[in-house]
Amino acid sequence: MPEVDLAANLQTTALTLMLESGGTPRGLVVYRGVLTPRELDAPELEIAALARGAALHDLGWMRRVAVRGADRFRWLSGMVTNTVNDLFPNSGAWNLVLNAQGRIQGDLTVWREGEESSPQRRNPSPEEQKTGDRLAGTPFAGESGLELEIAADQYEKLMAHLNHYIIMDDVELIPLGEEQVGEAGSETAVGLTGPQAGEVLERVGLPVLVHPMRATAVEWNGIDLRVVRGYGALAPHYEFFLPSAGLAKLWSCLRTAGAVPTGCASVERFRIAEGIPAYGIDMLERDLPQETSQMRALHFSKGCYLGQEIVERIRSRGNVHRHLRPLELSGSAPAAGTELKLEDGAAAGQITSAAVLALAQGGRVFALAMIRAEAEEAGKPFIYADGQNAGTARILAAPPALA
Repeated sequence: MPEVDLAANLQTTALTLMLESGGTPRGLVVYRGVLTPRELDAPELEIAALARGAALHDLGWMRRVAVRGADRFRWLSGMVTNTVNDLFPNSGAWNLVLNAQGRIQGDLTVWREGEESSPQRRNPSPEEQKTGDRLAGTPFAGESGLELEIAADQYEKLMAHLNHYIIMDDVELIPLGEEQVGEAGSETAVGLTGPQAGEVLERVGLPVLVHPMRATAVEWNGIDLRVVRGYGALAPHYEFFLPSAGLAKLWSCLRTAGAVPTGCASVERFRIAEGIPAYGIDMLERDLPQETSQMRALHFSKGCYLGQEIVERIRSRGNVHRHLRPLELSGSAPAAGTELKLEDGAAAGQITSAAVLALAQGGRVFALAMIRAEAEEAGKPFIYADGQNAGTARILAAPPALA
């Protein structure tokens, strides 16, 4: 993640602007399509917070989109790989978005709102009953809203893809909080990740969600907050969507409660240690869903969707010839694209991302790699060499213990 000039033509997150206004210069990098601080504390302290404490970090690269219209459930179910119709209120599911050939176009999370998640729900006026029009993004009373979470670096591509398939459907995709950062009505998001996230939330009077992929809406100190607990393999992951004007208060209170400010470099390292793939890095447009090993994104009995024929054919007729796997390495972290081999020199796969975690007990190196099925079946360690970096790698059968 190279340093960049503040004048670059990229969106700067609300958190970055808030920190810069305090007079402390920050090294900014491009991450998930936005400018955000690379580090906010010493890297070893940031990693310790993620692995054993609670880390407070930017999520200003997340975008929310409301899915409205009478056909919203049927249409959206036909566009994504996971369940939509069977979602409980205030719950979500991670999805892949495919083309007709079953190739991955991106990933997003679908959320089904609960009644309390939309305080502006109301009964339609007589004119609205006649025309079907409504205030943009606002469901009528009794309707269950759907929302999408999309990363900024995928936003334009996925919105174009989804809109292309709204043909005769009563469906509208409505971006939420898209005003310019800092303007009234703009929205941002921050994250809280780590084993002690729940304790931090209790100290500031925010809800602790017991299960992942759950959400709720609360008013906290005069700020309307959408609180989400996302997926995490090693620690709870919380997201807070809120008006940009309330960011300073939330950030300050969470810091006072014990959360450690953490930059995107450490968040990225922790993602790799958790074995959570990122689209555009570990999952690419040429990949098939089963090649990513992300079965939590697939639902095999929900009905038809774009690309489903290929997914079902793979499931029913045989496996793919390679899989994305989490690894732990014995040597230095290699560059993305480094080849993995078996001891006899046979090709085994390719590293997609790798990172060193500076832990209290010493540094550990983790990676994600696309591994050939025949090499995996051999059950032997892999070797790699990347200039001066060399070592061995083994597939992790379960998320690593970091404490």
